[in-house]
Order: sequence, then C-alpha cells, then structure tokens
Amino acid sequence: MAGAETTVERLRQFLRELSPGARSLLIGELERSVLRGEEVAGADLVLQELRRILREQRDGAHSIDDSAQLLFKPLEPFLVDDRGDHKHPGRVARSSLEALSNWVRRDLLPNDANAMASDVSRAMLDGDQAKTERLARIFQDRVAAAIEANFAAVAEDGKIRRRILQQIGTPRAAEELAAFKCALKGRDVLASLSARLPLQIGNLADDQLDKCKALIEGAAARDGELFLYALLTVMNRMTAPWQLIGLGVKAAGSDTAACVAETHYGVAVKIVLAELERMVSELREDLRTGQGIAVGSLLKTIHDSARGLRTELALPVDSTWGRALAAQRTQISDLLRTEIESMPSRVQRLLRPRPSREIRPNSVLDPNEVAEVEALVEFVGTTPVRPIAAFGSPR
Repeated sequence: MAGAETTVERLRQFLRELSPGARSLLIGELERSVLRGEEVAGADLVLQELRRILREQRDGAHSIDDSAQLLFKPLEPFLVDDRGDHKHPGRVARSSLEALSNWVRRDLLPNDANAMASDVSRAMLDGDQAKTERLARIFQDRVAAAIEANFAAVAEDGKIRRRILQQIGTPRAAEELAAFKCALKGRDVLASLSARLPLQIGNLADDQLDKCKALIEGAAARDGELFLYALLTVMNRMTAPWQLIGLGVKAAGSDTAACVAETHYGVAVKIVLAELERMVSELREDLRTGQGIAVGSLLKTIHDSARGLRTELALPVDSTWGRALAAQRTQISDLLRTEIESMPSRVQRLLRPRPSREIRPNSVLDPNEVAEVEALVEFVGTTPVRPIAAFGSPR
C-alpha cells in the first residue's frame, strides 16, 4: 500500500489538531469498543498515537529543528517512546534524537550540517518542497557515509569508539548509532518494503505470513544489515506485535524456542519481549501518576501479548526467554494487585469527613488527588480477575 505512510502522517496531524475535549471523547469511545471486543478498524493505531501526543504534552516533547527532523525522518519507524536505557533491538529512544543531532552538528559533519540548516530554511520559506526533500536526501546520504567511516575506524581502534560514544552521551549510544546508520543507508529499500505492506496487518498467517517473510528476506538480500529493520517495519503494521513470532516459527518449522533461536528470526522473540516490557513500564507510570490514557485497553493489549507469546511459542520455564516472560508476568500481577488493593483506602481517604481545622472558606478537594482516584476506580472497573490470575501463573 503505497500511501500507508502518508495515511499515518495525516492521522497524526489530524489527532494533534483535535481539541483536548474531542481527544478525550475519542479515547473513551475507542477504549470502550476495544474492551467490549468490538472490531474497530485502526483503533489500536489511533489509541497509540493519542497516548504519544498526550504524553508529549504532559512530559514535554523533545524539540529538534526542521533540518534535524528531515534528517531523522527515515528513523521514525524505529523510534520508541521509552527511557534511553531501553532494551529494544534496532530501535532508538525518541529522547536520544537531540543528542544524536548535536553530535552530527558538532562532531560528525559540522560544516555540512550548518549549510544544510540554512539551505533547508530558505527552501521552506520559498515553499519549494521538492528542493527541501532533495536537500534532505543528500544530507542523509552524507551522514550515513560518515557514520559508516566512523564504524570502520571504531573496529580498528577502541579509543576512537569510546570517544564517539562519549560524544553522543546516551545510555545505548552504540546500538542507537548503528540503528541510525542502517535507517539512513537502507532508506530506499525499507521504504519500498513499507510501500508493499497493508496499512494494518490484523492476522499474520497463511498467505500474509509468506508475503511478509518474502519481503523481509528480499530486503535482507539487498543488505544483510537491514534484516532487523525489515522485521521491525513489518511489526509496525501489526495490530498484535506478538504475532511477529510466527515468522520465527515458520522459518524454524517448529514452535520450539530452541529451534526458533537458531534462525535469524530468533530476534523476533527479543523484540516482542522488549515491547511487552515497554508497555508494562508505560502502565506502571500511568498508574503511578493517575494520568493514564486508555489504561484499560493498554492492559488488554499487555494481557493479549503475554498470552499470545505463550501460545505461539513453546517456552521452557527455565530458558532465558521463559524466565524473562515469567518475570514480566509477575511484575504485571503484582502491579495490578497493588493498585486494586489500594483503591478502598484511597477512596476512603478522599471521602472521609474533614476536621473543622482543615476546612477553610472556599476550600476544595485537591483536583489532582480526585483525578487519580477517578482514574483508579475506572481502571479497577475494567480489570477482570481472570487476566490477573493468568499473569500470575507461569506456563
């Protein structure tokens, strides 16, 4: 689907332009539909984008200028809204973009970067979109070539490697620099793969599975370093990312974890486990702040992901992957149990009669505390008992 990326960009722009009230109504309607088990086309994608927008407004978006945004455009499918010390294979924390941009301008290609910023500003002021895109591609190619040259130097001299990583300064600078290079270098190959995928993949099975596998391997045949990024490109279109493991099962001809681990597609399991960990962290933060966004549907996605991973793959409990999944399930179970058990006392504290000395003219309840308790009550109301039990009992 050639217009898929454009469609997603238009969706993001549309959601950003909605009023806060309209966003809240949309979130509520979509979440209720998801929790009722109704099939709403694009619901997961819309909720994901709304969560990102509202988190940016709450936490503050990381700002980079126009030329940097153009430079990083090929990297967009591989960005993750997570801490800088994330464990996502092949992905870059959105919070790391500013550090990478500063490194390019200060240390990698300072002259080219300054010229690029000036030329892009003039082209944008002139409304020359074609020239803007042409300049961006030229600069992307130069940055990719310069990073590759640095990689060659790093392989021969550990001191150079340490200096470069210190200059970037992010917790996972080496992995993120590699992802940055591959996204730029493989820009056209990955874009071609993306254009041949549907906007959303609801069920990765049968012909769809074979087609995606062929596209991934075709991209990897052009450049072996692109295998991981082709895999992530496919995952980005999936409504249920845990289905990515089906590619490993297909390649191995077996659902046994050891067999899948021996194939290139073994990294798919690491990707799914990292995504599960990211969602659990997001849920924990939402519950901690009381400012969650569609928390009920997020919990459902986490539950479906953990269950899907267990059913898709035969994971021995004592294996590395089995222990990782068990740890995640224990965290989720403990998190839910703590929140649910804390609700009565928190509601009681909010509603308790106040001593006269605490009551002053025009005094009101703390609106933040009220919002937190409201969010908790709503969350508990959408949390069935069975998923909690399922999280707490390893396979």
